[in-house]
Amino acid sequence: MSTTSVSATGKKLIQERSLASLDGYFMIIVGLLFVAGGAYSFIDLVGAGQPSLAGVLMRLAAVVLGIFILTGLYMLQPNEAALLSLFGQYKGTDRSEGLRWVNPFYSKRKLSLRARTLNTAPLKVNDKRGNPVEIGAAIIWRVQDTALAIYNVDDFERFVNIQSEAAIRHLATQYAYDDGEDLAEGETTLRAGMDVVAGAMRDELHKRFTAAGIDVEDAKLTHLAYAAEIAQVMLRRQQAEAIISARKKIVHGAVSMVEAALQGLSERKICELDDERKAAMVSNLLVVLCSDKETQPVINTGTLYN
Repeated sequence: MSTTSVSATGKKLIQERSLASLDGYFMIIVGLLFVAGGAYSFIDLVGAGQPSLAGVLMRLAAVVLGIFILTGLYMLQPNEAALLSLFGQYKGTDRSEGLRWVNPFYSKRKLSLRARTLNTAPLKVNDKRGNPVEIGAAIIWRVQDTALAIYNVDDFERFVNIQSEAAIRHLATQYAYDDGEDLAEGETTLRAGMDVVAGAMRDELHKRFTAAGIDVEDAKLTHLAYAAEIAQVMLRRQQAEAIISARKKIVHGAVSMVEAALQGLSERKICELDDERKAAMVSNLLVVLCSDKETQPVINTGTLYN
């Protein structure tokens, strides 16, 4: 598999490729055998008296070779990778677990592949209407392509922080905080469409993180509120909308009750009411039913006509 690709801007990107390492336990035995064998034969040669220079160098070379082999050992934990390079040239990534061995000349850089959580602080941004709101998110991400994360960006963790903030700011401008008369019917809002907004945020983050080889596993809003300078005004607006909605239901119910009362009187022939008496009765019933305070009864000793 090729280790390079071309980005949208025409720049070459180094992508991850796997590199097979050897079993470290086997190689540690090989290295120790060279060290022990060379040291033992050197001591035996010296003990025999008048050792030759070539013999001494050969035994010392065996010891040095054993030590050199041991320097190629390294340990990898679960969900950890090692990027291997030779004199500045990327050779591959080893994702094997346990004690491993590669060419001792390889430079090794370990990188965690575990899931990480970024909890952004509340940001003050403007929503679709231009109202200042505070918004924060929790993003779960992990390194997917180790080569892109290390060689394509300078600091991938800082890259994730900055791009996450930019994505959240851009997302907030696409939606209004709450419903309103200026929005189309069924339009998604930040407060009511949490799932849709979370999906859009994941897509936005995925596009921004691709260049760094980062995969977004989940992203959810953790904080959403109006900014302090307009919070009280918006609270009164919400209260007014709630009152209007409640009044509509009260009036609708009162009209239904008055209609039922007039229909019951007419069907049972309790009394015959002309239009003026019906209007007076409707007015009194609506006042009683729609008032938010207790009504006081007034006894009329006359009639409506005197």
